[in-house]
Amino acid sequence: MLSQPQKDLLAGRRTTQDPTDDDFTPSLRQKGVDMRIGLDIASITLKRQAEIIVLVSGDSDFVPAAKMARREGVQFILDPLWHNIPSDLSEHIDALQSGFSRPKSLT
Repeated sequence: MLSQPQKDLLAGRRTTQDPTDDDFTPSLRQKGVDMRIGLDIASITLKRQAEIIVLVSGDSDFVPAAKMARREGVQFILDPLWHNIPSDLSEHIDALQSGFSRPKSLT
């Protein structure tokens, strides 16, 4: 969707010299990333392509994927980068560990 300044520019009501910083807003979107990772986990699990999956996250959106992987015999290790994780996620993992040192700000 175009903003009003963009529409005005394209319609010739403004020139390229007219826009100011206020005419711009960041459009940051992260669409479907968790879903794609979940599908990858399911695919890897069902194709028996791994015995262990290590997920670096702490998002409870991954509960169904973790549950499926474990049910199919894949060891599921979670690295939440030293953050707390929801209890429903901790129920469906085999191990909680980090490959990184604990940051000083979290001690």
